[in-house]
Amino acid sequence: MSQHAQELYMAQDNIANVVVIGSGPAACTAAIYAARASLNPIMVKGFEEGGQLTTTPEVGNWPGALGDPSGFDIMQNMIKHVNELGVKSISDVVSEVDFSGEIKRLKLSGGEEILTKAVVIATGARARYLNIESEAKFKGRGISACATCDGMFFRNKTVAVIGGGSVAFIEALFLANLCSKVYLIHRREGFRAEQILVDRVNELAAQGKMELILNANVKEYVGDDLLNGIVLDVKGEERKLDLNGVFVAIGHDPATEVFKGQIDLDSKGYIVTNKSKTPVTATSCPGVFAAGDCSFPEYHQAIVAAGQGCQAALDVEQYLLGIA
Repeated sequence: MSQHAQELYMAQDNIANVVVIGSGPAACTAAIYAARASLNPIMVKGFEEGGQLTTTPEVGNWPGALGDPSGFDIMQNMIKHVNELGVKSISDVVSEVDFSGEIKRLKLSGGEEILTKAVVIATGARARYLNIESEAKFKGRGISACATCDGMFFRNKTVAVIGGGSVAFIEALFLANLCSKVYLIHRREGFRAEQILVDRVNELAAQGKMELILNANVKEYVGDDLLNGIVLDVKGEERKLDLNGVFVAIGHDPATEVFKGQIDLDSKGYIVTNKSKTPVTATSCPGVFAAGDCSFPEYHQAIVAAGQGCQAALDVEQYLLGIA
């Protein structure tokens, strides 16, 4: 490392080089890369470290992780990697930010204030659920919000997808290649999905591979240890479906409320980044970068988030060197 770089990276007594906000795959990867670049990052990891992936019972698509480890185990290994690199971690949440100056100010809920030259936001997004009483019992035991993640566990079984947008249709089409039958349940008569997706689903429904149930609301999830059915209200009449899995596809909510007014957010609250030009993770505010599901809503995959965390750390490094 050149003397110039060393001087840039030398954190002042009360000013950090970079603060990573979050503790999921994107945040951990950003912290690992920043630590290996001698940036001495600080991670504000929240109160529930590990992010959404910790709630996934089995992960079958994480490269090199054989035997379908749990998301909790994968995140524990990532956090252990972060800790072994000496990253300072704070168990708190950011309650207020000021990105108006060259030095960014972060206020934590416990009252501590952190000054930093750069910030990586990796706060993730929360999948929306129906929030009915019986739902919590079966999350990870038949209820999922990601067909790409969990669809393989329902091969040759009967499942339902809840939702009427493009994401729900994509999930249903993916599952139709794996499962013996797929119900697509929507609370309205019409769909918000792209017409080409609607046409494809209608084709499969005509072939008997899928069934559309419209004007329907889920009243209850049923089962013992594992989900084995749902009870619907269809135009005022009760209908019970025997099935093995339910995929809730009614959207996600990015955890970005605290950044409103400080950086550009899109109409759904996701952080706007460069994406198509370098530095790809840069936000509308110089020195502030974003990675993972809080800024890239297209995939909601842990491996994608981890890759974006790497990009964000590399973008931070170039920013601090004055070449980005």
